[in-house]
Amino acid sequence: MTKKIRLKETEEGTTLFNVDPIIFKNHYEIDYIHSFAQDTPFFKGLSEGKLLGSECKTCGYKYATPRACCMYCGKKNEWFDLPLNGTIHSWTTCFFGGQAFLEETPYHLILVQFEGVDTLFLSRLVGMGDKNLEIGMKVNAQFIRNSKFRVTDVYFVVG
Repeated sequence: MTKKIRLKETEEGTTLFNVDPIIFKNHYEIDYIHSFAQDTPFFKGLSEGKLLGSECKTCGYKYATPRACCMYCGKKNEWFDLPLNGTIHSWTTCFFGGQAFLEETPYHLILVQFEGVDTLFLSRLVGMGDKNLEIGMKVNAQFIRNSKFRVTDVYFVVG
């Protein structure tokens, strides 16, 4: 006769939302170590209230986003301070969002154009409510007080 062995069980159960197919809620959490590698200066800058772009000293092409090497000539880029003000090049209103933006939905995403910079910077525009957005509106960068070292540490307001 085989000896019956029982695993220790808890009283907690699972909430079933659907039977066929089975759908239930399962909390999942994980900690991981992450590196920004060559983009570290960009994220460090955000924590200090600065926007950093990257520039190819060979071509003179200026990127509003972190880029280790020039996409035209392949040479290594150098960091430079972006202005904290620009204009709206384009925008969209998002009526659905991920977990991080649920409380802000609907929210506006804008492409910011900086004078003398060849590419655009994607970010959120806050504080507009239902007011009309227009291409060419002047915007200013603002930073959250306690940096999370994410691109969402910076956002823009009209002004």
